[in-house]
Amino acid sequence: MVDVRRLAAQRPVLGICYGAQLTAKLSGGRVERSEKREYGRAHLQICREDALWEGVSERSQVWMSHGDSILELPAGFEVLATTESIPVAAFRRTGGEHPLYGFQFHPEVYHSEQGRQMLRNFLTGICGCSGDWTPAHFITDTVAALQEQIGDGRVVMGLSGGVDSTVAATLISRAIGDRLFGIFVDNGLLRKHEFQQVLDSYSKLSLNVKGVDAREHFYTKLAGQTSPETQRKIIGSTFIEVFDREAHALQDIDFLGQGTIYPDVIESVSVHGPSVTIKSHHNVGGLPETMKLSLVEPLRYLFKDEVRKVGLELGIQPEMLFRHPFPGPGLGIRILGEVTEEKVRLLQDADDIYISGLRESGLYDKVWQAGAILLPVKSVGVMGDERTYEYTVALRAVTSVDGMTADWAHLPYEFLGRVSNEIINRVRGINRVVYDISSKPPATIEWE
Repeated sequence: MVDVRRLAAQRPVLGICYGAQLTAKLSGGRVERSEKREYGRAHLQICREDALWEGVSERSQVWMSHGDSILELPAGFEVLATTESIPVAAFRRTGGEHPLYGFQFHPEVYHSEQGRQMLRNFLTGICGCSGDWTPAHFITDTVAALQEQIGDGRVVMGLSGGVDSTVAATLISRAIGDRLFGIFVDNGLLRKHEFQQVLDSYSKLSLNVKGVDAREHFYTKLAGQTSPETQRKIIGSTFIEVFDREAHALQDIDFLGQGTIYPDVIESVSVHGPSVTIKSHHNVGGLPETMKLSLVEPLRYLFKDEVRKVGLELGIQPEMLFRHPFPGPGLGIRILGEVTEEKVRLLQDADDIYISGLRESGLYDKVWQAGAILLPVKSVGVMGDERTYEYTVALRAVTSVDGMTADWAHLPYEFLGRVSNEIINRVRGINRVVYDISSKPPATIEWE
């Protein structure tokens, strides 16, 4: 458990969500399970002036995600803001050598509209930080750190074609050149035509990458499996098996590169406190013991929007940087139920129509992530004079910045109707299309 009081005796401290609850609890306050959980949007009701509120509106929208609430503050603390649902949304300690604050909400996420201003107020106005971080400085410092860490060593890295692994590989390549060996595995769960498209993009970036076609191997391992957690583990372990085989074909490898970013760390392992493991498919951990390689993770403490800024500074083409995030297990977690080659083909075709439609309609860059999900549900339909009994596809699109929170994208009805018709008319085996209007939290972006 974090010793908040010891930290606060040395530096200014801001506790966020669980951190605020822990601060109140350890100082003698009362924190209990709420009768009404608070997830999603809320509006602050600021009740005391403070340097934190500089430039913040009276009813600023914030994002909540908690089942417990601070019901009573300890002695020597005072409320700074409430919401319609909870009595303590923000607080501060009135004494002490260093300032101590708590936010029940999450100022760091996209849907807390003035959250960045609040954090800037804390860091610059209260902590005295300069706020002079730039992508160029990050690249210079990171390349130097990579050169020092790797020395004359060689790095192997599994690439996915996504933003994170591409930026990480480009940084490592800038530091050590062709001593980075990339491996891009086709697990049979990529988007339509994605394998060759990604290899072509890596070639343009002059990255040293080998493509490996392992589709049939993955399909065989997934046959008969219906548990999503089992499927994720199979996809992960099979990737490691293929990757391990390819990596061992290389000589004198010392390091493993990974495109891990901070949300991956938060949602995959318990860090700095008892957080629940939300996802098991992120690129953190899971190294085969036989590899015995040291990790190289140049993006570990960046969020997605920061990764993209670094990528632009590196000169990576925007079409790669601004591709929507795609999960590590690929379409395997967008096919509910057993994953088969035929289901993958259905989903690839439907997803391709959806994503192409977003691009053609100028909507692709207005959403943070979009994709189609094949449901394990068949329903009756009528096509011409024939009765059909075919699959249902759900379309998902969200707005976000960092993936920590996300709201469903309000796509035009006309667009959804057009895409629905095109999928049903062109993809034999699908006769119904629905649209997901759930936000994160309480839902997650992916269905599994």
